[in-house]
Amino acid sequence: MNTIQKQQISVLIITFNEERFIKELLDDIDFADEIIIVDSFSNDRTVEIIESFPAVKLIQHKFTDYSSQRNFALKEAKNDWVLFIDADERITPALKKEIEIAANSNNNVSAYLVYRTFMFKNRKLRFSGWQTDKIFRLFKKNDCFYSKDRMVHEKLLVNGNTAVLKNKLIHYSYSNYNDYKLKMYNYGIFKANEKFKKKHNKSKFLLFLHPTYTFLYQFIIRFGFLDGARGIVICYLNAYSVYVRYKELNRIISSRI
Repeated sequence: MNTIQKQQISVLIITFNEERFIKELLDDIDFADEIIIVDSFSNDRTVEIIESFPAVKLIQHKFTDYSSQRNFALKEAKNDWVLFIDADERITPALKKEIEIAANSNNNVSAYLVYRTFMFKNRKLRFSGWQTDKIFRLFKKNDCFYSKDRMVHEKLLVNGNTAVLKNKLIHYSYSNYNDYKLKMYNYGIFKANEKFKKKHNKSKFLLFLHPTYTFLYQFIIRFGFLDGARGIVICYLNAYSVYVRYKELNRIISSRI
C-alpha cells in the first residue's frame, strides 16, 4: 500500500533583543518539524530564553541587513517547505491548520502570501495603510530567495506559482511609541543606504515632499483618520521614517563629496 509522506516544515526566525516576544512565539509553533533561530548577538535575555527550548537550533550570525540575514537562515533549513516568521508575529490555530494543509497540497504552488492584522499595543488597527498588508511567509526553499537589492522591507523572489492563505497572522509591531519610532528610524537608515547603493541623488525637495505625501496618503486615502489618534501616530511615524531616509541619504552623499 502506497502512503504519501507528510511534508515537514522548517520554521525560521531572525532575532535581535526579542525577549518580550520570543517565548510566546516558540510556545506557539509547536507544530514545526524544525525550528532555526538566527540571532545577531542579542544583549538582552533572548538567547537565554531560546536555549530553554532544547529542540530549537540557535545560530549566532553577524547582522548586515535583513535580506542577507534571511538568506543565510534559508541555507540552514533542512526541509523544502519553510515558514519564515518574525518574533512579534503570532499564528492562530486556524492559520496553523491552513499552513499544514498548504504544505501538503499537490497544487504546484511555490509560495504563499499571508495577510497580517496590525496590533497597536493590544488593539487591532483597522486602516492607516495596514488593511491590505500581506507578506510571503510560507514557501519552498529551493524556489525562492530574498532579493539582494533590498536591505530592509525584504522582497522574496519566487520561481513558481503563488497563492494567498485565508487566515491572518497577528502582528504585534507597535508596543509603545518610543520603540516603534526607533524601528522606523532604523528602517529609514537602511533605506537611505539602499538608495545610495542604487546611486540615487540627494534631494531637499523630496526630503519634505515625500514624507508629507506619505502621511496624507495613509491618513486620508488609506483611511487612517478612521483609526483616530492611533491612526495619527502610525501615519506620522511612517512619514517620519521616510523623512529619515532622505535626510540620511543627503548626509551620505554630502560626506562623499
